[in-house]
Amino acid sequence: MRLLLTILLSVLSFQSLSRAQENYEIQVYGSETMPPHKTMLEFHTNFTVQGTKTETDGMRPTNHAWHETLELTHGFNDWFETGFYVFMTNSRGYGWQWVGDHIRPRVRVPPSWNWPVGVSLSTEVGYQRAAYAGDTWNMEIRPIVDKELGRWYMSFNPTVDRAFHGPGVASGVVFSPNFKASYAVTKKVNFGAEYYGSLGPLHSFALLREQEHQIFPTVDIDFGPDWEFNFGVGLGFTGSTDHMIMKMIIGRRFGSLNWKHHSRESH
Repeated sequence: MRLLLTILLSVLSFQSLSRAQENYEIQVYGSETMPPHKTMLEFHTNFTVQGTKTETDGMRPTNHAWHETLELTHGFNDWFETGFYVFMTNSRGYGWQWVGDHIRPRVRVPPSWNWPVGVSLSTEVGYQRAAYAGDTWNMEIRPIVDKELGRWYMSFNPTVDRAFHGPGVASGVVFSPNFKASYAVTKKVNFGAEYYGSLGPLHSFALLREQEHQIFPTVDIDFGPDWEFNFGVGLGFTGSTDHMIMKMIIGRRFGSLNWKHHSRESH
């Protein structure tokens, strides 16, 4: 834990992709990394039912926009993985557009340490077009702490992020906490809720109307040890947040090793 905190504090002097990124990859991470020699192919499909209808700070409207993200993640050993993202969007008047790419290395506390909670640290950096994200270059640091308690699963991602090019640079480091709680109603089905927020700069949180707060009732279904499925409908509670979003994640693992799958795993 001391090592993870040191890494986190060392980068604080340097916003997830703000609201635009959240609408592409809407996910609370679990602490587990991809098993060695396994690769996960995931599709994040999101549709903004009620969003912005006019340009906002130079960004195109989000209302009735489809956002599609291709995520490819490979596990190198039992504590390190790397993910790569391609963001795409399709909206009326613009058609399919490439938005940007990100890379995300992640380390975890190895299972052999026998910690009482799962802990990992994700670092994500990349580029996205200003017309869809405002800020073009960003870096995100995401500590992850999760725990299973019987049929309950909980994960907390106290994320910090920073823009390097664009209007968000002046905000400095932004605090964007995410949280997930779910309950296994059967061995295959988990119902839960996910929270996504962006409170503003660490040195001075934004006014409530300028913050972002979303809650997604969700369902996770276990279709087998190599599959991942998550579906949710999100509601926004401030003027700065898209008011309704539908999201779906479908993932498939590939590789020669047969590793145990945890049905409540978020990532």
